[in-house]
Amino acid sequence: MDAATTAFLQAKLYTDDVSYCLIHLPAPAITPAAVVLAEIGMSFSALIVDKDEVTLLLPFDDWKDFQHRLPGHQEQGPYRLITFDLPLDLNLLGFMALVSRILADAQVPILALSAFERDHLLIPADRFQTAWDALSNAQIKLAGN
Repeated sequence: MDAATTAFLQAKLYTDDVSYCLIHLPAPAITPAAVVLAEIGMSFSALIVDKDEVTLLLPFDDWKDFQHRLPGHQEQGPYRLITFDLPLDLNLLGFMALVSRILADAQVPILALSAFERDHLLIPADRFQTAWDALSNAQIKLAGN
């Protein structure tokens, strides 16, 4: 069994039952987006900045409180979170490929985010249960082989 499959089998699936919103902002909005993120505190969230845009991931309930401070935004959601609750080696090969294949076969689109030790998926809320079941069933199936 390869390292990616071993890690997948060892990973506990975790969700927090929160609905998330993905927000697109123009690149100059980095400072106000970072301030919003800092004010929210400890909930799962993300700020991604590249040369063309700022992307903010927030719980919907928090976003409702702050959206007036970020004009010119676009939003998508709701999304639900699935975390692979296992510290993953940064040199691990094929983990996300395995997960992506399982969910593609189940017709579930994903947005993948990687933290230092854990990988996370954002799943459209209306496809969450399908994703959860597909991953859980794949763990059972792979464990039996």
